[in-house]
Amino acid sequence: MVVKRFWFGVFLGVLGIVLFSSKAVMVKLAYTYKVDAITMLLLRMLFSFPFYVVIAYLYRKEKQEIITTKKDFVWVVFFGLVGYYLASFFDFVGLIYIKASLERIILFVYPTVVIILNRLFFKLPITKIQWFAIILSYLGIVIAFSDEVDISGNNVYLGAFFVLISAITYASYLVGSGWLIPKFGVVKFTAYAMLVSCICVFIHFSIIGKTDLFNLPWQVYGFGLLIAVFATVIPSFLVSASIKIISSSNFAIVAGVGPISTIVLASFFLNEKLTLLQFFGAALVIIGIVSSSLVQAKKK
Repeated sequence: MVVKRFWFGVFLGVLGIVLFSSKAVMVKLAYTYKVDAITMLLLRMLFSFPFYVVIAYLYRKEKQEIITTKKDFVWVVFFGLVGYYLASFFDFVGLIYIKASLERIILFVYPTVVIILNRLFFKLPITKIQWFAIILSYLGIVIAFSDEVDISGNNVYLGAFFVLISAITYASYLVGSGWLIPKFGVVKFTAYAMLVSCICVFIHFSIIGKTDLFNLPWQVYGFGLLIAVFATVIPSFLVSASIKIISSSNFAIVAGVGPISTIVLASFFLNEKLTLLQFFGAALVIIGIVSSSLVQAKKK
């Protein structure tokens, strides 16, 4: 029975990671209909918004051992802005210029950014294994993208820059919000932060958006709905359930499926092809991140 429960947790984790990974592929498909990044992000948030409103309402009375203050809610607003609004916006912009598979490889380095930020701001030590993992991960990125520049041109650098900024902002959210989660609970905090992100996107679009939202191809609305439901809301809960069942250390290994699943999906739906050198770079990133995540999990 215990074994079956463990494998069920693994299944939930893999499913969640694959669904998360599908976001980049669906965004790239939507871009073929000449829609811009902020419009796609707006559609994602518009369709996600009702789900998180319901979740926030249902969990509004959930009590934690630690009492929350008004200052804590201010920090929720800040990290919702940084972690979900800015990170998502930079990611969507980056996908204009690079392949979905390469985008996932870069985003996958955020655990190493968390380690570096913890060292810079909280003076937490970095072990030799973690240093090795960090160097290995970034070496993999350099290898993958140096080969892509020869194929696609210098715009790859621009796309890589935006996706890397996305990884850094998301890592900043993880580092800064860790002390808030015990005060609110995982579900409530995530719902609140997502609602803040949605409002930020609504404001952003109202200021610079030029798209007629009522005159888009039906396919664009479809991708927006799919991204919101199947690449945002559902996987967030699948991953949480998986970690609860199999532990964070085991989930760190399962998370290695992320770049692989994106490469497979991008090859099938977008006809993207990675060179042998890029596959080698991706392998270095996956090995580096999984090893660093395992070290982090053992410390907890």
